[in-house]
Amino acid sequence: MLQVLDAEEVADELVGFHCQQAAEKLLKAVLAARGVAFRRTHDLAELLDAVGDAGLDLPPALAGLDNLTPFAVDYRYDLMDGGGALERSHAAQMVRDLRTWVIAILARADSDREAGRADSQGDTGGRI
Repeated sequence: MLQVLDAEEVADELVGFHCQQAAEKLLKAVLAARGVAFRRTHDLAELLDAVGDAGLDLPPALAGLDNLTPFAVDYRYDLMDGGGALERSHAAQMVRDLRTWVIAILARADSDREAGRADSQGDTGGRI
């Protein structure tokens, strides 16, 4: 990844597109794990709102994540005017931070499910 981030021959729009796609999929994973319905969208602001509505607080380091949204649609459909300045290392760091946060949320959800299963099995620990 570092090679791509530092490669001058790779356009900012391409790096931004992949950062946006990673962020979108990570946010959708959290929403799906929480059982939150969401419409088909590439709009990170909409997904971030849904995450907040689900009672999850994003780390402050992820402020501005929605600035990656134009790289999803505009780049894909050749609507970018070339002025989509991207701070590559910052965008990549936000995606890494988001991934770390999502993994922690999903791990907690798994742990809560396991605890719920153990509780439902009573004192026998699942043995009869």
